[in-house]
Amino acid sequence: GRVPDSIDELERLPGVGPYTARAVAAIAFGQRVGAVDVNVRRVLGRVIGGTTGIPDAATRAAADAGAGAIDPATWTHAVMDLGATVCRPRDPRCDVCPARPFCRYPLDEPPATVARATPMPPFPTTSRWLRGRILDRLREARAEDWVALDGPIGGHTLERVHAVTEALASEGMVEIGHRSASAIHARLALA
Repeated sequence: GRVPDSIDELERLPGVGPYTARAVAAIAFGQRVGAVDVNVRRVLGRVIGGTTGIPDAATRAAADAGAGAIDPATWTHAVMDLGATVCRPRDPRCDVCPARPFCRYPLDEPPATVARATPMPPFPTTSRWLRGRILDRLREARAEDWVALDGPIGGHTLERVHAVTEALASEGMVEIGHRSASAIHARLALA
């Protein structure tokens, strides 16, 4: 019935990894830890090492030091926003960056090209989208009711719906009752 405030306890929750645990600890509980997402990793890599390839441990240590110097929530939001709007992967806006006076990112080198090996699939075709739709259906039912997942959802086949439901069950997010080739009966996991 309560959200834990320690990083270790947060990481034990289904679907919560190091980034989310550290972000919750910093933003919700004011702990002096820095959350490291792709934007934070890029900003700190450029500021500290002049590149984006500094070791993860050094990035976490720098994030923790930054969050410890001021309000952790403010610092976390600021660095994430800086990476999303100014210190972008391509065409960084170094001329307006507040970190420019102490940043080691070389201005005379062309920015790194960000190339994707394969294009990102449309969101409705992803497992993340399907997980959300399954959880939406289960949330709409009463807690004690079993919901039959017995057909495709969006462009996902029945087999894919069942596989994703099984994954949600293995993570402790849903309970599965009756199973057959044509339907899985599931409900949200009762805490």
